Amino acid sequence: MAGASVKVAVRVRPFNSREMSRESKCIIQMSGSTTTILNPKQPKETPKSFSFDYSYWSHTTPADINYASQKQVYRDIGEEMLQHAFEGYNVCIFAYGQTGAGKSYTMMGKQEKDQQGIIPQLCEDLFSRINDTTNDNMSYSVEVSYMEIYCERVRDLLNPKNKGNLRVREHPLMGPYVEDLSKLAVTSYNDIQDLMDSGNKARTVAATNMNETSSRSHAVFNIIFTQKRHDAETDITTEKVSKISLVDLAGSERADSTGAKGTRLKEGANINKSLTTLGKVISALAEMDSGPNKNKKKKKTDFIPYRDSVLTWLLRENLGGNSRTAMVAALSPADINYDETLSTLRYADRAKQIRCNAVINEDPNNKLIRELKDEVARLRDLLYAQGLGDIIDMTNAIAGISPSSSLSALSSRAASVASLHERIMFAPGSEEAIERLKETEKIIAELNETWEEKLRRTEAIRMEREALLAEMGVAMREDGGTLGVFSPKKTPHLVNLNEDPLMSECLLYYIKDGITRVGREDAEKRQDIVLSGHFIKEEHCLFRSDTKSGGEVIVTLEPCEGADTYVNGKKVTEPSILRSGNRIIMGKSHVFRFNHPEQARQERERTPCAETPAEPVDWAFAQRELLEKQGIDMKQEMEQRLQELEDQYRREREEANYLLEQQRLDYESKLEALQKQMDSRYYPEANEEEEEPEDEVQWTEREFELALWAFRKWKWYQFTSLRDLLWGNAIFLKEANAISVELKKKVQFQFVLLTDTLYSPLPPDLLPPDAAKDREKRPFPRTIVAVEVQDQKNGATHYWTLEKLRQRLDLMREMYDRAAEVPSSVIEDCDNVVTGGDPFYDRFPWFRLVGRAFVYLSNLLYPVPLVHRVAIVSEKGEVKGFLRVAVQAISADEEAPDYGSGVRQSGTAKISFDDQHFEKFQSESCPAVGMSRSGTSQEELRIVEGQGQVSDVGPSADEVNNNTCAVTPEDLLDSPEKPSQDGPLEVALDHLKLGSIFTFRVTVLQASSISAEYADIFCQFNFIHRHDEAFSTEPLKNTGRGPPLGFYHVQNIAVEVTKSFIEYIKSQPIVFEVFGHYQQHPFPPLCKDVLSPLRPSRRHFPRVMPLSKPVPATKLSTMTRPSAGPCQCKYDLMVFFEICELEANGDYIPAVVDHRGGMPCHGTFLLHQGIQRRISVTLVHETGSLIRWKEVRELVVGRIRNTPEADESLIDPNILSLNILSSGYIHPSQDDRQFLDSDMPRTFYQFEAAWDSSMHNSLLLNRVTPYREKIYITLSAYIEMENCTQPAVITKDFCMVFYSRDAKLPASRSIRNLFGSGSLRASESNRVTGVYELSLCRVADAGSPGMQRRRRRVLDTSVAYVRGEENLAGWRPRSDSLILDHQWELEKLSLLQEVEKTRHYLLLREKLETTHRLGMETLSPCSSEDSESRSTSCISSPLSADGAPESRTSPPETPSERQKELAVKCLRLLTHTFNREYSHSHVCISASESKLSEMSVTLMRDPSMPALGVTTLTPSSTCPSLVEGCYNAMEVRPPQVSSRAESPDLEPVIEGEQKKSPARRSEEEKEPQRLLVPDIQEIRVSPIVSKKGYLHFLEPHTNGWVKRFVVVRRPYVYIYNSDKDAVERAILNLSKAQVEYSEDQQAMLKTPNTFAVCTEHRGILLQASSDKDMHDWLYAFNPLLAGSIRSKLSRRRTAQMRI
Repeated sequence: MAGASVKVAVRVRPFNSREMSRESKCIIQMSGSTTTILNPKQPKETPKSFSFDYSYWSHTTPADINYASQKQVYRDIGEEMLQHAFEGYNVCIFAYGQTGAGKSYTMMGKQEKDQQGIIPQLCEDLFSRINDTTNDNMSYSVEVSYMEIYCERVRDLLNPKNKGNLRVREHPLMGPYVEDLSKLAVTSYNDIQDLMDSGNKARTVAATNMNETSSRSHAVFNIIFTQKRHDAETDITTEKVSKISLVDLAGSERADSTGAKGTRLKEGANINKSLTTLGKVISALAEMDSGPNKNKKKKKTDFIPYRDSVLTWLLRENLGGNSRTAMVAALSPADINYDETLSTLRYADRAKQIRCNAVINEDPNNKLIRELKDEVARLRDLLYAQGLGDIIDMTNAIAGISPSSSLSALSSRAASVASLHERIMFAPGSEEAIERLKETEKIIAELNETWEEKLRRTEAIRMEREALLAEMGVAMREDGGTLGVFSPKKTPHLVNLNEDPLMSECLLYYIKDGITRVGREDAEKRQDIVLSGHFIKEEHCLFRSDTKSGGEVIVTLEPCEGADTYVNGKKVTEPSILRSGNRIIMGKSHVFRFNHPEQARQERERTPCAETPAEPVDWAFAQRELLEKQGIDMKQEMEQRLQELEDQYRREREEANYLLEQQRLDYESKLEALQKQMDSRYYPEANEEEEEPEDEVQWTEREFELALWAFRKWKWYQFTSLRDLLWGNAIFLKEANAISVELKKKVQFQFVLLTDTLYSPLPPDLLPPDAAKDREKRPFPRTIVAVEVQDQKNGATHYWTLEKLRQRLDLMREMYDRAAEVPSSVIEDCDNVVTGGDPFYDRFPWFRLVGRAFVYLSNLLYPVPLVHRVAIVSEKGEVKGFLRVAVQAISADEEAPDYGSGVRQSGTAKISFDDQHFEKFQSESCPAVGMSRSGTSQEELRIVEGQGQVSDVGPSADEVNNNTCAVTPEDLLDSPEKPSQDGPLEVALDHLKLGSIFTFRVTVLQASSISAEYADIFCQFNFIHRHDEAFSTEPLKNTGRGPPLGFYHVQNIAVEVTKSFIEYIKSQPIVFEVFGHYQQHPFPPLCKDVLSPLRPSRRHFPRVMPLSKPVPATKLSTMTRPSAGPCQCKYDLMVFFEICELEANGDYIPAVVDHRGGMPCHGTFLLHQGIQRRISVTLVHETGSLIRWKEVRELVVGRIRNTPEADESLIDPNILSLNILSSGYIHPSQDDRQFLDSDMPRTFYQFEAAWDSSMHNSLLLNRVTPYREKIYITLSAYIEMENCTQPAVITKDFCMVFYSRDAKLPASRSIRNLFGSGSLRASESNRVTGVYELSLCRVADAGSPGMQRRRRRVLDTSVAYVRGEENLAGWRPRSDSLILDHQWELEKLSLLQEVEKTRHYLLLREKLETTHRLGMETLSPCSSEDSESRSTSCISSPLSADGAPESRTSPPETPSERQKELAVKCLRLLTHTFNREYSHSHVCISASESKLSEMSVTLMRDPSMPALGVTTLTPSSTCPSLVEGCYNAMEVRPPQVSSRAESPDLEPVIEGEQKKSPARRSEEEKEPQRLLVPDIQEIRVSPIVSKKGYLHFLEPHTNGWVKRFVVVRRPYVYIYNSDKDAVERAILNLSKAQVEYSEDQQAMLKTPNTFAVCTEHRGILLQASSDKDMHDWLYAFNPLLAGSIRSKLSRRRTAQMRI
């Protein structure tokens, strides 16, 4: 067995908490002795397999049959090594592996049962085998040493004296050893256990990321096991000495894995150094012992680097030397530690090849002593030969060693020390020889030490350890077992008293016989009790303990001079005898109690001492006693101090109250002065009004009506209250959905807004209780928040109120709590019950409403029959099909025609119209439009307008589309001409005489285009205010294919003519409701038990990059942003961004920008790495008096990332403030200068800053960008403006790609096209454009109720967590977006209603034209020109003949008001006045009407426009409570109210804004400019292109036309130099512009195909290439205007064809 290999075992541990938290996977597999590791990064790679002596699977629990326990590991390795030790071999076991792999657990284990490691089990087994020996001739001795190697330094863990680092030396015979390492003799396993325990506590451990108690040092536990056999026959004693080395290595580690920093990092470096050296040694030994090198000669390359680290130096014999060695490699099973585990396996595999030449150590001492004596003699002879024999004698004398007999004759030759040193200096090598001599003699003395001497030395070290603890006030029991503080039985002692009771009596100081000194550590003499503190002297006092003849011990306290020492509160200056229980205070803070156990026992036997206090003797007692004895009455002093504090508080409070009152009076006087100053400044006429109340400016009737309208509007404002309800009830909705998912109910809940409109009347159960009273007062339709319940199991949809949701939620919670108790079958039964006890489901009707349709009856006024094809519209505004209905007047005795067998005929139904009932309905109804100025609804205005239209005197189609007919309410309702209207009315309505019976017929003909999902279809209809009297058809089978469904249901209706009936047929429709049986589920199939979020019905645009918030400024102080009030003005900004790079010639050239489509930032900067850069920003806008830039306060760059979205909640450490190089107004370049700048130049403001991207310290900016990756940054510029309270902020996201410094960038596709055409210089395209809107608002009044309401915080419960929320799979309750979506639905419904009304009007007009073409007495024909002129004049009723006599009597030569306006307009055009005064005319569509496609703008309408059929309904008219509150910044500047009396109806009125009197306006003109609050918002470019192409623009000065490429992305028009141009040169905002078109203008100017765009700052004339192209451009600019023009042209063509 001399040449045995190293035994190698591997052991894999279970997952630790760190690996479990990261969901690691096991990559280790074991089969027998083979261990296989899988590569998690390359799963397809072949697993690596290693074969070892043992492979221990400890990854699972002990219940696993393959589990390797601590005992099994010891049985396989420990028992074999212990057997080798008994045979006389040196033995070594060491554990190797990464940090936290389980080395210390394998070697040391834990204290619990069956958890002990190899070392404790081996020691216990060693002594059990020794004790089991029955041979009397055998004797055993065991010595142990325990050391650690920490940072390449050796520490003794067993001897408290060896605090420093021990030297590692090498002896020629002994080999490497540790000098002065204590070897302690032990006689039992308990001795070893105690030593091991004390050594483990002294080990260096620390916490790392991978292991909370990571071993930071290598621990080597050595056992020197000696066996002596005495042969009785020969009387010879033989010895076998075995050295058992048990090594627990520190873990190999990676700094990034362990999170090591500072000291831990330094430790790790030293650990890795020693382990690397160990690996090198193992590798070198394996190479040397491998097959190819075995028979070769030893070369220089076969050097083994033992000395590179202390660890390998000390283990030299165990690695490849005289030792039996076993290695346990500890493995981590986690995939995250793959590299470290593979490295450990490779080391273990190499170690398996090492061979050790172990020999039995028989009688080593005798041989060693003989060899050592020979060496001593040789060294002495060497010294004598050099003439240094006297040095030996002197060295022996100094060391206290008697000289040997051979040197006795030379003792007289001892010389002086000085001469000795001189001789040593000149004798070469003599110092080293003396050092070697001392070392050898020390080893000889150690080897000659007897066993008894070793035991005595071990006991002395133990006593030293206890004495050291006793000095610190901590004692051990006499058996040495328990460590702690306890009261001795006999010895007098001191115990500490502390203010904290838990800290009292924790320190104990013995008073020894004789003198015990107390003082500071730095005293001249050693102090027995060491104290610290300011009032402790170096030698403070001493305790003298004397024993009398009777055996009684007397302790006397003797204070030193100047020391503060108190006994029982009295200061002592002379020796004082102490009694048990005395309180001793030293200095100011050290309080002790003197305990004398013997004395206390004697006194208890006698009577109790009088001085013994009744209360417990603690720190408080000692302090109180001290104060009393010093003459300090604590209670009296506290009362006196308390009285002083009360007096002081009273005085200070009186002073503060006096100062506060003075300050209040001062502030009140200042406020009064300021109020007077403000009143005198803003209301100078106030005093005059008080004196002369008759001069007060009275409101006109119009102003009063406007104020009343505004009051009504804001009283019923609903946006905020709806949002509050959505936010406040979101948590209930979320909880209901969560319970639905957990109980597997196929029900989903979501918020929905319901508005009481004609198409979607609110059911009574959804209305609140006070709705009836509220309805009488409410001018606008009510909108409520409801819950849409989608029953996905039954395919039904229900609506719940919020109160019903809460009630059902209580039942759902009860069901959820019962779910665990009820068996699953019962739950399934409950699930099948649709009605009754299940709170998730409601009853659903067999027939479901498909939609509603409306048929107007105004054709009954002129008895002409009409067949209507009306749309069936659902509550969501979707057209579900069409219905054909015929309405005609019949005589009372006329019978229904025989339609054949398929016609279902009903009898004549008699309906009575009660005037009072109908008036009540009119007052309660909530029309779909807002109130007019007179307080009556516009619905009623249209009723009056609808009387008796029988000819072309009515409005033309131009009026229908353009809403140009303006009528004052005075003309309609209150004018004195109203009685005269009855004359023509009565003529026109001969068949509708009051009190007569009027019969008409309603025939439901067909239904078409209804989806096949509705099986059985039937229709019912009723008058709009008579829901109880409905007429129904029979159901028909619907297949969705084939011919339309033929109802052919005839219903005759007889009515007694009343005023209310005439009013009804003029304006109100009959409501048709179509019902059907729903067959299939309307919801898409959902994943099992997962709710899919409902998608709002919005237009799906391409995904754009989100707008970033501004980067925080670093230099500017954070100012609280004042609340913005009314908007003063708005400007459109076009901002050019350039990044310039330093070229070789020293110029900064703009970097190339890639403008290809699909870029998230509309351009990507292509930059070079490591080049100096500058950022240039140019602001372009229309010149204005309120927008003036002062200076750039700061330019900051931050949020560097490689994704478009940025996490703005994190604090960005890489924000950089740039150095501003220049700023100021500039002249535009030739390419930027446009035709716009010829007469009124735009403003160009530019600033430039230096940008050193390396200052961000970001890897993304410093490296070359990888392929397909882009870098994003955010830039914010803080610019100070005149008359503004704070800087305006412009924020832009940049997209960049970095190339290498010398890379030649390829020109982008657009740039290459520009180069090819030569139409544009490259530098002008190398920039990115941003479009912004600057709003300048006045500072809001902080105290107004509106501002307080806006600042009111409402708790958003949608973010609160509810149980089971994680199962909702991304579902979220709807909030503000729902209000905006509902707004669109309302607009859609209102537009559909208007379409039906307009279609009815056009159908009736066409019918009347064909029927009465020849004319009647009341219907005279007129020319189209006359009709046209009358249609555009301000007549009072487009559908009636009133006003006709006036218009007919006017001669044709006299121009009408309309013609005068046209003439003036043409004159202005000829003299070129496209100016800002020309802002509002009836010819053009107002700017607000062109914004139907925008949700962010409320469409302004003139309240004087009355006709329902000729009015475009907008969100403001259908639900003003929703829209206008959402966007309080009006986008159209309020025009000044005209004071002209002749045409009061031309004044456009802004909703909610009252007209100011002329006197007040004149004061406002004098008012100085106020400070404004700027706000700049970036406008995202719309992805929808309405039209693009070339247009010609008139250049004002030259009167020439310039050609430009135009792209219309509503609401902006982008102007480019050409179609190859990638940079916008100018923009027009259509929301603030008016589009004008006039044929007369074209004829006068002789410029065909032209139209004009008038903005607030300029007028622009545009020319298209053809007539069709012009109409296409008009449609892109303003669809309403284009539609009106086409209608007018088609009507003109029809008239020409008729002529």
